[in-house]
Amino acid sequence: MKFPWQKTKEFFTAEERQRILEAIKKAEQRTSGEVRLFVESKCRYVDPVDRAKEIFLQLGMDKTEQHNGTLIYIAMEDHQAAILGDEGIYRKVGADYWKAEVAKMLMQFKTQHIVDGICMVISDLGEALTHHFPYNADTDKNELPDEIVFGK
Repeated sequence: MKFPWQKTKEFFTAEERQRILEAIKKAEQRTSGEVRLFVESKCRYVDPVDRAKEIFLQLGMDKTEQHNGTLIYIAMEDHQAAILGDEGIYRKVGADYWKAEVAKMLMQFKTQHIVDGICMVISDLGEALTHHFPYNADTDKNELPDEIVFGK
């Protein structure tokens, strides 16, 4: 799905995109939770969490049945990142969890291991979601697309 504000920019190679998409699918296999990645060049706000909240709502991530959607937000040129969880998962893991995951990801970014950092955090989110929102074959459905969303 393409949004009016969305411009495709090559932040990752085809192989890197595939690694990220596989990490998302693997993370979602054992949970009813959802993981999405939004990447753009620059953050329009001082606080990347504010931008992540805006994107979260624009992508309709607040509409999952159990409020267990998670968004990884990255502004590549500004070296900013945020991870945002909907109220269902946010309450289960607490504020410190999100800050720690962003810190882990940014440590990988500093050593130019951007895709490794993203995949690591996706895996961590998958584990947290699996623990709090386990997969139920009778009721689970993929509520949000698994693709990477690219902004400007």
